[in-house]
Amino acid sequence: MPSRAAVILLGLLLAGDSDDSADREPVATNSEQKAIENKSLKASFLTSFFTSTLSIFERRSDSFSVEKKPTKSRSYGWTTAVRKVVTSGSMRRLQEHILGTSRFDNLSMTSQIWFLGKCYKLSLEESSQCSDPGNSYAAFLEDFSSRIWITYRKGFEPIVESKFTCDVNWGCMIRSSQMLVAQALILHHLGRSWRKPLQKPYELQYVEVLHLFGDSSTCAFSIHNLLQAGRGYGLAAGSWLGPYAICRTWETLARANKEQAEHDKCKESLPMVLYIVSGDEDGEQGGAPVVCIEVAARLCSDFSKGQLEWAPILLLVPLVLGLEKINPRYIPLLWETFTFPQSVGILGGKPGASTYIVGVQDDKALYLDPHEVQPAVDIRRDDSEADCTSYHCSTVRHLPFDMIDPSLAIGFYCRDKG
Repeated sequence: MPSRAAVILLGLLLAGDSDDSADREPVATNSEQKAIENKSLKASFLTSFFTSTLSIFERRSDSFSVEKKPTKSRSYGWTTAVRKVVTSGSMRRLQEHILGTSRFDNLSMTSQIWFLGKCYKLSLEESSQCSDPGNSYAAFLEDFSSRIWITYRKGFEPIVESKFTCDVNWGCMIRSSQMLVAQALILHHLGRSWRKPLQKPYELQYVEVLHLFGDSSTCAFSIHNLLQAGRGYGLAAGSWLGPYAICRTWETLARANKEQAEHDKCKESLPMVLYIVSGDEDGEQGGAPVVCIEVAARLCSDFSKGQLEWAPILLLVPLVLGLEKINPRYIPLLWETFTFPQSVGILGGKPGASTYIVGVQDDKALYLDPHEVQPAVDIRRDDSEADCTSYHCSTVRHLPFDMIDPSLAIGFYCRDKG
């Protein structure tokens, strides 16, 4: 009898038999580009509106600075009132609703959460009498905020053959994929129970993982090097791409990185096999993706130069599970993948806006959002005192499962053949 995990995964893999697979493209379609533009316009409009509203009243307030004190007080009071409205919880919720984001305040306090293979039975009881504090809400938040969060950055070195020093509005799929691979590396080096230390110095292995994803061509898995590796799949600075193209990009980059490590006789940056589970050679002709043990065994043997029977392996499974919307019959199967201890999440989100989906609760998909702009930072691989705060997030966002873009990619990290 096949295992429950095998049956669930088979159900998702067979989704590749549908005609939807023919719609998979390395770069965004026109509709996807429009979705990006519309989202960007929404964000720009809101930002401009809120900023201009405040600035108008601030200038109005300043203009009274040479007048009598009562007049200044009235203008100051008006400015304060407007500021309170603009920054109030209701306005923020409206803004998040328009931009398509939700925070953790709508999570159920009674339903369990499956988060990257671990189950949390939430409880508001945070006292010492809690029967299992490891399953508490606080424990979940500690686990969530320990995952590596990679977002838009600004002010990094210019990308080769372009003037881009920022990836806002086009780099979200790249950032989401970096988070997934970073989680696989944390699992490999530090284990699933690892949590970010509260105090410095940090483990050098953790700092080394962060260094790999720095925004410089000297960092192995930087946006610069991913763009270089993905040229053959249409990847270019300023352009959005789909899950299949980014999976193949990682395959190319991992191969180049391994060859470089062998040439320089240094440690490999990705100490695991990367296996893209696809139905055919280029992933655009349809066919059910199948995990072939013989292929995996050969990849492992080649990876270890025949010294090991089996090597750790990262499976990336790009799928298209519907046309405009995800087919409802696949949602329970997709949900179940988060119960696998091998789960490293899903590259997915709304059309044209990729996120890193890391967990589920009821009908909600929980995710880390790359759509926040932060200054580029340089974390050296040997700096145990580095400021790593920008690589972690405690805000749990979610969206309904049936709102997920049907084009996605599932990740699994398997330490051994078993």
